[in-house]
Amino acid sequence: MDFNFTEEQIAIRDTARDFARNEIAPSAVERDIKAEFPFDIIKKLGEFGFMGMLVSPDWGGAGFDTVSYVLAMEEISKVDASVGVIMSVNNSLVCHGIDEWGSDEQKERFLKPLASGAKLGCFCLSEPEAGSDATQQRTEAIKDGDYYIINGIKNWITNGKYADVYFVQAMTNKELAHKGISTFLIDKDTPGLETGVKEDKLGIRSSDTCSVSFNNVKVHKNQLLGHEGLGFKIAMETLNGGRIGIGAQALGIAQASLEASVKYSKQRKAFGSPIANLQAIQFKLADMATETDAARMLILHAAWNKDQKLPFAKEAAMGKLLASKTAVKNALEAIQIHGGYGYVREYLVERYLRDAKITEIYEGTSEIQRVVISRAMLKD
Repeated sequence: MDFNFTEEQIAIRDTARDFARNEIAPSAVERDIKAEFPFDIIKKLGEFGFMGMLVSPDWGGAGFDTVSYVLAMEEISKVDASVGVIMSVNNSLVCHGIDEWGSDEQKERFLKPLASGAKLGCFCLSEPEAGSDATQQRTEAIKDGDYYIINGIKNWITNGKYADVYFVQAMTNKELAHKGISTFLIDKDTPGLETGVKEDKLGIRSSDTCSVSFNNVKVHKNQLLGHEGLGFKIAMETLNGGRIGIGAQALGIAQASLEASVKYSKQRKAFGSPIANLQAIQFKLADMATETDAARMLILHAAWNKDQKLPFAKEAAMGKLLASKTAVKNALEAIQIHGGYGYVREYLVERYLRDAKITEIYEGTSEIQRVVISRAMLKD
């Protein structure tokens, strides 16, 4: 594994950093308070090639590698994790799934506008009674000639309110259990598709989350991704890549917490000198830096493996597990270092904590990551 980034990777990282500082940061606090979706920012991200980073230019994407994606995700999420998760879902879950299993017709119709940023996608897997156990799908797709009739409800759907394309898992054969799950690509304006009230969340408030219901939604068989029964495999393999994106999002929050803590500790004085001179603060900063770098190495390892066509599911789970844990811990330590100021919006670190917690939950809880890791270890 080469630890030196290429000139292109560095350029992508720096472009993302400048974009985050200049285009995202000015409105981040207000959007968090008002829970406003960053429409203009997402449009500009698409223009920069950040909404389809891993997709070939032949299908509207930027054609970058996964390491570049991690570097960009960290920089974006360091400034606003809400924008980071919108970008991650479109890249890792929706675009990847269509790119990997879609027909040329589906890529032309769905992937091109998604990868270019002209449209936004969402990933519909979780249900009211099917979260970590995705095998318990109740949404059904019943074959009717050249069409499928879909009924059911999906929960906790990121981008659900404002998506243009819905990447949906539904049961086509109950008797086959998880082997009877299939994947469909559905346009937002399809009759019977409805979105619920936007959730009022603790964190990542500028990102929309809602339920999506399907009431006799009629879709043509050419909107079936792959073939019947492939849905569970598509979902699980897609989530493996998605964990690299969410790990990078968590990494951005962890790094932001660390940088804010270092800066504040040099400015804040107590007992006649900056608190950075206190060993108690120094030890906190040392632990934050060490764990952040460790998480970064794990995520980059997973990204590198993916780029080299090597197994990466275990490494992605490890990266997400440590990065999400570190994001929460670093944010807590940042608040402690800031003291009372850490508890108010003005100093940003309270938002880092609110945003960090969800990274231990979505795209596989920390407990599920441990299951993935241990199974890989015990397989042989």
